[in-house]
Amino acid sequence: MTEHIIDASVVEAENAKRIADLNVDYDTLGERLDRRGVDIDAIKGKVAGFNVAVPSWGVGTGGTRFARFPGLGEPRDIFDKIEDCAVIAQLTQATNTVSLHIPWDKADPNRLKQAASRFSLGFDAMNSNTFSDARGQLQSYKFGSLSHADAGTRHQAIEHNIECIEIGQTLGSKALTVWIGDGSNFPGQVNFADQFGHYLDSMKAVYAALPADWRIYTEHKMYEPAFYSTVVQDWGTNYLIAKELGDKAFCLVDLGHHAPNVNIEMIVSRLAQFGKLGGFHFNDSKYGDDDLDAGAIDPYRLFLVFNELVDIEGKDENFHPAHMLDQSHNVTDPIESLMLSASDVQRAYAQALLVDRKDLAAAQQGNDALAATQALRQAYRTDVEPILAMARFDNGGAIDLLGTYRASGYRAKVAAVRPAIEAGSSGIV
Repeated sequence: MTEHIIDASVVEAENAKRIADLNVDYDTLGERLDRRGVDIDAIKGKVAGFNVAVPSWGVGTGGTRFARFPGLGEPRDIFDKIEDCAVIAQLTQATNTVSLHIPWDKADPNRLKQAASRFSLGFDAMNSNTFSDARGQLQSYKFGSLSHADAGTRHQAIEHNIECIEIGQTLGSKALTVWIGDGSNFPGQVNFADQFGHYLDSMKAVYAALPADWRIYTEHKMYEPAFYSTVVQDWGTNYLIAKELGDKAFCLVDLGHHAPNVNIEMIVSRLAQFGKLGGFHFNDSKYGDDDLDAGAIDPYRLFLVFNELVDIEGKDENFHPAHMLDQSHNVTDPIESLMLSASDVQRAYAQALLVDRKDLAAAQQGNDALAATQALRQAYRTDVEPILAMARFDNGGAIDLLGTYRASGYRAKVAAVRPAIEAGSSGIV
């Protein structure tokens, strides 16, 4: 039987306060959608089946290169993180998998699997870390990892990624995500071609260790921590890597890893059109790779991304990209941010499902720009909150995520048993 961190009676009591109003709102929206030829229950069913993975590191307070200010009840280890992830899953009913980061989350894989199974949680893609040095590590990644000029350092990075695969096999994961911070900070510091060649050779060695039913996701990022050049700097380079590696290699799109005002939804379309869109790290940004809560800055862009995904989904039943949140929570309770972000990702999906595809296609074929954009706006402007809340309620989750979580007193409870962490450090958990 699945355990619950928050007593089920708390969720039931909070839902009882709101279910009557939700029924009215849901029925009213259903009538409106019915006039547009949309079955609200069908939309709710798809939303209820949507899952976005939670990053283990996301439940800890983030930080900047200047400082980190720990919150109350910070998770002490991966097992505390799993409990926090279980709370998010219990209330949202949309986050039933956790994505681990090694070596941050390194522990006995069998213990990890047992801990997650208590809450019916599974494991999403494994994430390797060769962008920082681990304790006891022989070679430093200060000047690169998979693309390092030194063969011994490259070998160490390769072996680390293979170790992540081996851990993931025990956990039941089916994918490895590779992001590196390799690059340069000064003109002339590296030979671009040699560096990229080293990276490809290293990744081919990692790819060769993939089980037959696994995928590998490569992630591009324009800059940071390298500020002059980055080895995997954009989606074009990422596509080249995926093509070079083989059929099990795909590109991962992080919404914060692009230059300001880049048309990310078009990148999504391009990668999908040529069979190399693997998945997403959802977050939001104002200036750069800000790792803000998904939908917090530009919810319309998030909707436009899902408009492309729903369009592809309707044409290819085998299209199943991976979805994961990847955020840094510096001033909020991470559990609250992750819950609301998961809901906002679902919101974008629900809105995209409301787009009248026939009307949109007709407007596009007829070069009717206003009719085409209005087809999108009509869907985006529809308040789909009753659909999201009813999907959660039907699955045993919380109608009001924030209200129920705060009513549970979970943060105060864990703060009483988890030692306070001193402030003053920098970086993410």
